[in-house]
Amino acid sequence: MTDGTGFDPDIAEWLRQRALDPTAADASVEGARIHSRAVNERSRALLADPPVPAAEHDIVLATAAGPVPARVTEPATRFTDATVMFFHGGGWIAGDLGTHLQHMRRLAVETGSTVVGVDYRLAPEHPYPAAFDDCLAATLHVAEASAGLLAVAGDSAGGQLAASVALACRDRGVPLAAQLLVVPVTDVTGGYADPGVNGRHPSRREREEGYGLTLAGMRRFSELYAPPGRGDDWRVSPLRAADLAGVAPAAVHTAGFDPLRDEGNAYAAALRSAGVPVIHREWPTLNHGFFGLGGVSATAERAARQAAADLRGLLTTGQDATAAANREVIH
Repeated sequence: MTDGTGFDPDIAEWLRQRALDPTAADASVEGARIHSRAVNERSRALLADPPVPAAEHDIVLATAAGPVPARVTEPATRFTDATVMFFHGGGWIAGDLGTHLQHMRRLAVETGSTVVGVDYRLAPEHPYPAAFDDCLAATLHVAEASAGLLAVAGDSAGGQLAASVALACRDRGVPLAAQLLVVPVTDVTGGYADPGVNGRHPSRREREEGYGLTLAGMRRFSELYAPPGRGDDWRVSPLRAADLAGVAPAAVHTAGFDPLRDEGNAYAAALRSAGVPVIHREWPTLNHGFFGLGGVSATAERAARQAAADLRGLLTTGQDATAAANREVIH
């Protein structure tokens, strides 16, 4: 790591230990869910200075599309009047409000905003577009009820949901102040099995395995969530949207050792080309899951804090915040 581009050794050791966890052996969907809960609980326990919110409680949002469970996390000190809708990652098949507890607390405490985590339906029991429908319905419901600013945020599959919900809000005339996309899925076209599509995103082969998330894993996730031929719909592949102009200002964080690096980078570039203010930071030594690994790696903690700071900047100073980092590779 002397050149600042090698894989973070603390995360490498974390992945080695994670593979030894008894929950890692079960490859079923339920096994993946159990493993996700186990490793996220372990990583949260390693935080040296965990964010402590003023309050958090579970609610059910009575949306126009039906009830959607959610968790509200409140900061002790408010820096904004904003509400941030948070959509967790987990490949659309795993993850929940418990696995992403530290993510929501960090965003609430470090942005000084209310965070509403959406407990959307998971595949394969509820395939596409169930997750998108739940996240959009929850966002529209909160938009109607809240007088302050509104933003969306998510990691991985949750980053995809945030990006797609931002597009839907634009189309419906619902103003969003910002979107935070951390290691987002942006291009499910071909289900991660099409050589032509994979060739457009070289990181899929360069980081195919060995760094946590694998290309084979993405193929499985997409098969379980999006039926064949639906991956090019912007509601699951925001990079394939016909027009990105007019969506909310974005902070996009990608990781060098992530198979999804290049599609995330491509989405940041496409947003900028469409005239959308963008903060784009690439963390070359980190992997796909860095947003939840602040207790594992000092660099991951720095990156997670920066992601929250970028969102806070967009919410407090608006589009001017994007001037600081239109495209930055962090060494």
